[in-house]
Amino acid sequence: MSTTAPTRPARLPDSSNGAASGRRRLVALGLLASAQFVVMLDTSIVNVALPSIQADLRLSSTGLTWVVNAYVLTFGGLLLLFGRVADLLGRRRMFVGGAAAFSVGTLLAAFASTQELLVAGRVVQGAGAAALSPAAMALLLLASPGPARARAMSLWGAASALGGATGVLSGGLLAGYLGWSSVFFVTVPVSIAAVLLARRVLDEDVRGPRRRLDGRGALTITGAVLALVHTALAAGEGHPTSTTVLVGLGLSATLLALFVAAERGAADPLVPLALFRSRALSTGVGLAVLGGATRASSFVLVALYLQQGLAMEPQQAGLAMVPTSLTGFAFSLALLPRMLRKLGPERSLVAGLVILAGGQLWLAHVPGDGYAAGVLPALFLIAVGVALSFTPTTMVIASAAPAAHTGLASGLAGSATQVGSALGTATFTAIGVAVAGAGADALDTSGFSAAFTAAAVVALATATLGSTLVRRR
Repeated sequence: MSTTAPTRPARLPDSSNGAASGRRRLVALGLLASAQFVVMLDTSIVNVALPSIQADLRLSSTGLTWVVNAYVLTFGGLLLLFGRVADLLGRRRMFVGGAAAFSVGTLLAAFASTQELLVAGRVVQGAGAAALSPAAMALLLLASPGPARARAMSLWGAASALGGATGVLSGGLLAGYLGWSSVFFVTVPVSIAAVLLARRVLDEDVRGPRRRLDGRGALTITGAVLALVHTALAAGEGHPTSTTVLVGLGLSATLLALFVAAERGAADPLVPLALFRSRALSTGVGLAVLGGATRASSFVLVALYLQQGLAMEPQQAGLAMVPTSLTGFAFSLALLPRMLRKLGPERSLVAGLVILAGGQLWLAHVPGDGYAAGVLPALFLIAVGVALSFTPTTMVIASAAPAAHTGLASGLAGSATQVGSALGTATFTAIGVAVAGAGADALDTSGFSAAFTAAAVVALATATLGSTLVRRR
């Protein structure tokens, strides 16, 4: 029989105790947002340093791919599981453990002298990030009810944008002047500070009922997500009908079916299927998958267009993407909280997806030549669209789940977004390559137009799905 722990609510320090508590609360809020900053920074900063890593460690193209994929697969595959474990063991405890694991993995990668050690470090990093991110978001959501939630989640979105921008800007500089190991060292102070400060500025939160971990559920859902993300990554390499892709799709479908069967028969399921009876939650998951697909693919396609379509050098392309990140950061802090208060998350995400589609269609049918007229206006639209649709989607999922399942909801939102990102990038790139013609090793003008148009169609379809929640509300 399950034994429920005392129901003391999870919260940030109470600001009613005066200036000291107010400062402690601000530090705690910044600490939680820094978790997302580090996760996004690590994703973008390592990608910029890949050529230096390949040259120094003499990696094959397959080995280099695994430097990226080891992190992506581990992070995406474990988000849901670790989000639920955070509900059961305590979100602060999971936050500290995730930050510690991330630090260990980062140091292992920084000192790696072989491909095997580097990939192992990336796996540990991914596991740490998968524990850190949903725990931090759950603490942020529980500590910020009512109007404060809009402000807190806007800060979370701004941290995502700033992390991506900082990674793009600093990755090439650090790798060029200090060596590729420096791109890993730069995140260590933040993750170690998270370990040291968490117990001082974060209150312990509610632990869930004591129960055995649903082993079959954990194994099957983690395997299903891993297989699906790996399949999408393989399809994105230009072989959408290969044996690897087809087997991966079959395996992920089989594991997902086994997961549903396991949860139906489990006394204490890892993911209570009754949660999906909520139309808001199930629709929110769909929005996260489809929204993740169209948002993530936009950044990948723009980066390819700048280098392949406009013949920019990688450093130039990185700088050309900076306005997107800075605009997303500014809108997340300044505009998003007001829209969430006046319109609510449902209407905000619909508006964001429509604006995103506008930017994608601009790039699909560029009205002018060059960067200033043909790309920059679209980058601003894409940045605003992402800022207005990413965070509200998470809020829709979180608000549809009970407080006892906030970690699960955070992990569910993150996992759905990761799966959508991998699937969208693979699908739209494959569409562009197919239109470019057989044997093409890069997208041409017609290929980019087709890929951006397909992404815009998905954005508008996602907005239509989101509008069903608006009508219902």
